Amino acid sequence: MRCAGGLVLALGNTPSSFPPVSPRHVAAPILARVTRRLDIDHVLIAVPDLSAAAPSFTARYGLASTEGGHHPAWGTANRIVPLGTSYLELVAVVDEAKAQASPFGRWVAGAAAEDFRLLGWAVRTDALDADARRLDLQVTSGSRLAPDGELLRWRSAGIEVAAADPILPFFIERDPGSKFPGQLTGADPEQSTKIAKLVVDGDVRRLADWLGENNLPIVVRPGSPRVAAVVLSRGAKELVVSERPAGVGPGGSLTSGVPLG
Repeated sequence: MRCAGGLVLALGNTPSSFPPVSPRHVAAPILARVTRRLDIDHVLIAVPDLSAAAPSFTARYGLASTEGGHHPAWGTANRIVPLGTSYLELVAVVDEAKAQASPFGRWVAGAAAEDFRLLGWAVRTDALDADARRLDLQVTSGSRLAPDGELLRWRSAGIEVAAADPILPFFIERDPGSKFPGQLTGADPEQSTKIAKLVVDGDVRRLADWLGENNLPIVVRPGSPRVAAVVLSRGAKELVVSERPAGVGPGGSLTSGVPLG
């Protein structure tokens, strides 16, 4: 069942801890006319080691990555799977001490022992200050050096909240003069692979309140908060990136009772 604002509710049995929700109630925060742009910016995939993860991820999904860079203040580094207007970020801790001193670094470090984990996601906004005021969030600045030496800059809000409740994205606003990671051409010259939809488990009402006005391609299923799967489109084909085969888990399969269109 699709609600206003792009959110999709999974149908079927709902655990007693996840009470039925009326579409009117869910959509209430997002019925007003959209006044700011909101897009899926990227999905974070935590890995224990970037050099080992890159070929493993390519072998598993046929998706190549390109070198990203280091986040000096966070003790992390990344590789980018460019997807045009969005991207997948393979991220790992490279400086344990610095990672433990930053919310983002601790978030990544908490998943580092696993093969790979769909850690969280970020939405790109053109009104970060307004979003931060609405949710009472602190805005912080971030940067990293690209392989060509260019300094990429952005501002973000909500990382600590997103780390505690993975159904929620953090917000990011990129410096207008910075290159966008998803448009790097080295790994996918034709830019043919895109994010078609994101499947998350958790409280749909909380996500709707958090996002505010939006038209994002999100499927929400009941269950413990997590990013369950990223559904990519490659021409007429779909590719599912998930920790479990086809995204099967406590929330059910990706297709059974879930309108993906």
